Amino acid sequence: MTQALSGRILLKEDQTARYYRIPGGEIVSTIKDLKEKGLNLISIFGVEEFEGETGCSLLYVLENPGSEKMLILVSHGNGMARCSVSGIFPVASLFEREIADGFGIVFTGAFDTRRLFLHEAYPAGFHPLKKEVQNKPPTTVGENKPGDPYQFKTIEGSSVFQVPVGPVHAGIIEPGHFRFSVIGETIVNLEIRLGYLHRGLEKCAEGKTPEQTVRIAESISGDESAVNACGLCMAIEQICGVTIPPRAEYIRGVLLELERACSLLSDLAGMVTDIAHPVSASRFTVLREHIQREADQICGSRFLKGAICPGGVSDQISKESLDHLFKNAGEIERELDEIAGWVLSIPSVIDRFATTGVVQPELIRSLALSGPVARASGSFADTRINHPYGVYRERIPGQVCEQGGDVLARFTLKHQEIRASLRLIQELIVFLPEGPAKIPVQVHDGFALSMAESPRGMVLHWVYIRNGFIDRYKVRTASFCNWYAIEHAVIGNIVADFPVINKSLNLSYAGTDL
Repeated sequence: MTQALSGRILLKEDQTARYYRIPGGEIVSTIKDLKEKGLNLISIFGVEEFEGETGCSLLYVLENPGSEKMLILVSHGNGMARCSVSGIFPVASLFEREIADGFGIVFTGAFDTRRLFLHEAYPAGFHPLKKEVQNKPPTTVGENKPGDPYQFKTIEGSSVFQVPVGPVHAGIIEPGHFRFSVIGETIVNLEIRLGYLHRGLEKCAEGKTPEQTVRIAESISGDESAVNACGLCMAIEQICGVTIPPRAEYIRGVLLELERACSLLSDLAGMVTDIAHPVSASRFTVLREHIQREADQICGSRFLKGAICPGGVSDQISKESLDHLFKNAGEIERELDEIAGWVLSIPSVIDRFATTGVVQPELIRSLALSGPVARASGSFADTRINHPYGVYRERIPGQVCEQGGDVLARFTLKHQEIRASLRLIQELIVFLPEGPAKIPVQVHDGFALSMAESPRGMVLHWVYIRNGFIDRYKVRTASFCNWYAIEHAVIGNIVADFPVINKSLNLSYAGTDL
């Protein structure tokens, strides 16, 4: 890596990243060299007027498996055309399409230039993340004057039929379109389209105080409120040079693991629901309800909202509520093991789970997959371990990995991860330090990146503060990348298996439609 960046200007090095300036004309060759050195591209995003520069700067975030710190390449430019790196890392296509919608940048050499989150109703030339665009509802083109229709991939063949599903679904869930190409019942291609409920959260954060922005972070994805609030707060605290008290670190760890257990229990219930096993689904849901009641008792929110803030955690969290959680965590684990063991003893369950919806290991790097999706396909990547933060520097979580890559592997892995989270919660409560749970934060200008492990995988929060207010807030959730694993996982499976494959990944629509 050092040789690939020889002669480059080091702009900044902090707790989580090293920033290097790269001329725009050399970004492709630099990214290619870094890939050969083993680094993985995990995000690209744009920032206007970054550190005194005119125009839009692009920041390329790469993960070095051998380093706790990320590498960020900063490429400045005044023009609206940049070179695509999607031929090197396919996942770059998603990031580049997002930047094209947000800032109007054109990526030359890109293999996919379709809109990502700006659908046909948005007018041509509307790019909401540009500073000149006010944060207000846009004027849409109207139903009678739609933009160019979205072009789905066409699979040729006399026996190939298309099966469109969504964006409106039978259940009370968020919108997403799934375009299947099938021969008989067998799926030969799937293309997904999201962005139907783009909310403009990153634009909404502009001009807010860091404290106000926490509420925005909590609304990114309902069942990941705590981890997104924590990610934002860690970036803010790094900018402001704040080290939160040990007690706050431990309580944050309890909240994050509680959220993980709750989300993954929902996944287990969803998987058995979609193979018509409602009895076990009900029992998993009951356990999830127990955890949500514990969350409500701890902080007054079943989704842990308002619990994490810059400088620590809410001072309303009592020792008594944590002791109550400690007592019940063991009982929840015992019942979880009983239910999971029963489910996996049923031949019809194994028949539906095994070899269904396989995510091949080689997709992990190409698509920047993370979390249970990657770990069920042989990866040991876990942000809490590879890029430790907060209490995870002291209390290392139990590492879980499965090799099969199918629905069965994801069910098994999520069961084991819930057990590991419940045990870690008990450990953190036992060793909970005394002292304050929050300290004041004096806001400073600057920028920083934080990484955290959500129930679905790695989340990135990048914050840029100018004149005491948020100038740019970039979020990349695990779902943003992981959604595209399903396009590969369903190939060769039958249409009837799509629901259980989808539920085994259980990705967030809201976490993508920012």
